[in-house]
Amino acid sequence: MGNFFTDVIAKDARFRSTDPVSDMALLEPTFRAQVAAIIEDAQAQGIALMAFETYRSQERQALLFKRGATKLMNVGVHHYGLAVDLVRKVNGQPSWDGDFRPLGMLAYKHKLIWGGDWGNATVPHSFQDNVHVQRCSLVNQNRLFGGTWYPDETYDPYDDAGTVRQPVA
Repeated sequence: MGNFFTDVIAKDARFRSTDPVSDMALLEPTFRAQVAAIIEDAQAQGIALMAFETYRSQERQALLFKRGATKLMNVGVHHYGLAVDLVRKVNGQPSWDGDFRPLGMLAYKHKLIWGGDWGNATVPHSFQDNVHVQRCSLVNQNRLFGGTWYPDETYDPYDDAGTVRQPVA
């Protein structure tokens, strides 16, 4: 039995692309609906968000690492259709400026992990990615990367050990 990664992403022509991909269709369907709800809720608050990067290949991650644009040599949850970078949309263009704590609150509301606190605002984190949202707890990342686990439609990352159901301050 497959999953969204093996059935859709691994077969997509962009699987090894070095270009950024912002196609929401490459997000796992449950996650895609949660992300759409975040964008809609943000719009209702007067905050325009856009998906800057949904899927990211291993090849793109290596290129970004080589350029010094990321500290991570290997791609993470983006590769599996379970992460997205949501940035502000200003005059139709992506912007990383401003306070992204409202994104953290919306991620929490929709049961997603925000890169500003990685699912636990009570613990200091050496790496923050304030535009990043994912549907995988840190606890399950190694299982995801190892191919032994992929979330079903009922998965809630806040049910995993190490995540704290506490909104961003």
